[in-house]
Amino acid sequence: ALPMAPEARERPTPETPGSGALELEIEERRTVREDEPTTTTERTRASSPDGEGAHQRRAATDPGPRTARTFAFDPAVTLESLRQDQAAFAAARDWDQFHTPRNVLLAMVGEVGELSELFQWRGDAGCGVDLPSWSENDKTHLGEEMADVLLYLVRLADRCGVDLPAVAKAKLEKNKHKYPADKCRGSAAKYTAYA
Repeated sequence: ALPMAPEARERPTPETPGSGALELEIEERRTVREDEPTTTTERTRASSPDGEGAHQRRAATDPGPRTARTFAFDPAVTLESLRQDQAAFAAARDWDQFHTPRNVLLAMVGEVGELSELFQWRGDAGCGVDLPSWSENDKTHLGEEMADVLLYLVRLADRCGVDLPAVAKAKLEKNKHKYPADKCRGSAAKYTAYA
């Protein structure tokens, strides 16, 4: 794992430009519309050509009514601030020599394995949204493993010269075209089904 240097945590982070608009946009996406189907069963019936047949196939996994969530990331922490913190952490320890893209990628894959172990054998019922059956210790451990994966991904982007926020935003835009909302709402089919 690549922990963040204590001196980096104390450094003030500049305000994220436009973060208020982003929070509003995120909150709008979380709101359940009145005319929108509210359960997996209703969404399946509304969007599936075989209606009731799809309902019967999915009835056992129906999570029930959807509720609006209020979760949001800390807007003061940016990928750029994490990149700078990671670079300073590695430089202070003379680790740049070891942080080749290949080595960082392999380390990240190992961390993804550790993250996966936390979900292994719990089944879908034990891994619902917000993980209600998980203890606080389990959730803390989950956060630490997710942080390891994120930090290695940010470090990999830095060592490869990839502007991760920009390519992530471009990928989201590309996915809007691959998965048009009016055609794929409520469906998990591959993008080729909508072409």
